[in-house]
Amino acid sequence: MKLYLDPGHGGNDTGATGNGLREKDINLDIALRIRNILLNEYQNVEVRMSRRSDRAVSLSQRTNDANQWDADYFLSIHCNAYNGQARGYEDYIHNSLSDSSRTAQIRDSMHRHIVSMNRLSNRGKKKANFHVLRESRMPALLTEIGFIDNSSDAAIMRESSWRQAVARGHVNGLEEAFNLQQKQDYGTFYRVIAGSFANRENAENRASYIEENGIGAIVVLTTISGQVRYRVQAGSFKYRENAETRIDRLRQIGIEDAFIVIDQDNTNEDVNDGEEAYTIMGPALLSPELLNRFAKTVNPDAPELGYYYLKYGEYYGIRGDVAFAQAIHETDYFRFTGVVKPEQNNFCGLGATGPDNPGASFETLEEGVLAHLQHLYAYSSTSELPREYPLVDPRFQRVERGSATTWIGLNGKWAVPGDRYGQMILNIYESNVKASQQTLDDLLEQIRA
Repeated sequence: MKLYLDPGHGGNDTGATGNGLREKDINLDIALRIRNILLNEYQNVEVRMSRRSDRAVSLSQRTNDANQWDADYFLSIHCNAYNGQARGYEDYIHNSLSDSSRTAQIRDSMHRHIVSMNRLSNRGKKKANFHVLRESRMPALLTEIGFIDNSSDAAIMRESSWRQAVARGHVNGLEEAFNLQQKQDYGTFYRVIAGSFANRENAENRASYIEENGIGAIVVLTTISGQVRYRVQAGSFKYRENAETRIDRLRQIGIEDAFIVIDQDNTNEDVNDGEEAYTIMGPALLSPELLNRFAKTVNPDAPELGYYYLKYGEYYGIRGDVAFAQAIHETDYFRFTGVVKPEQNNFCGLGATGPDNPGASFETLEEGVLAHLQHLYAYSSTSELPREYPLVDPRFQRVERGSATTWIGLNGKWAVPGDRYGQMILNIYESNVKASQQTLDDLLEQIRA
């Protein structure tokens, strides 16, 4: 599916304004969120945007571009304004179309899903003779996500979590209307189970024994054939060979009944909400050179931050290469297409809540990476922060210490609602690993030649 995504207004054209907000900023923020969700989570989706920054684009440029690209769908994002009293959500298709048209059918799916997520009153499904609806050759929809000049709507629109939810509503509508398929390997993990017990005390004793032998273990409550069981999990891995290595290590300490459970989507009934996911704490696998190379395959101008991510990752015991993948996700490969700007050196969106609050700024690239790793440490550890480096994370004290020991555990915490935030990070990381392996294979081939 080829989606043409059109954040309304831009540049000198601010669109509607009110309550300290500008329509062009809200439109762009939500559109970028829609784009990121689609490209990170779905197969066979292409997205072209009329603008990805604050620049002016004429109406004819928008529709001509979409038509020449032969898009399958045109989606235009807008905010409303009237008299300060009107409020709520509405959307539009062209007024020449019947309610039984394909465009109207797509609109029905979109409307239902967006309304279910946006917490605003429903003003209904409407028709108009707007240029982008009239001149686009493909089915088109214009969404008016709320009234920016209404104080109640504007208060909600300020919330980053609300804008993410609205973006998710748009994506859910697109998924239904175009039968989009999620990426098959999204969130697949190999969980190592080192025993299953009917008695919790026995499970905790097994976990303690494993811990004493230098292997992390947790007790996970599950239901098997209607019976409550206490499983001892001794790791969860993205790659099966790593899980098998853990099985061998368990056998060396006398645990012969360990086995592997394949979790395809982290949603079945015996999953304990992300405890099974790849841990934040742990060693890195990739070198600084491989990290930098991967970022530059998409953005040749990406800053070379691999060294800093591994340096501070090793110091704090955090997987610096996965943190690097998180930075890629947050910054769109360091192109900063969201509200955070490059000069802020803020690679993980610290404190950013929307166009009116782009978050923290740091003096240097290195300090920005240090703040990122310190924030991850706050989530993944309850220990005191090591003191060799100064605390530069301005939000360290606001984190519930130890509340997310895994990358999927960051769902709903680092990103709100962010129900697949950790999976998106791990998907980027896996792509980096695969690209790095191909690079190494190519080098070996050159050596052999």
